[in-house]
Amino acid sequence: MKSQKAKETGVRESPPVLVDPLGTTVSSRKPVRQVRPSFDDLHARITTRAYELYHQRGCREGCAVEDWLDAEREIVNREFPG
Repeated sequence: MKSQKAKETGVRESPPVLVDPLGTTVSSRKPVRQVRPSFDDLHARITTRAYELYHQRGCREGCAVEDWLDAEREIVNREFPG
């Protein structure tokens, strides 16, 4: 409930600060959901990594699918462990 002074001045009260048993300050707000990368971002990362692999492997012709799959495996395993 807002205090009388906050009502009069129009100032919002800050949320209460909580302290866990270990003495760490904890926010009383809801935790922020971890945002997963979008498809476009994921696709761009895989493309970049596949190109890096292409160069690391000596610009081999005919190995684009292998480079792509290796890059995809690396990126997806890093982003979605498990």
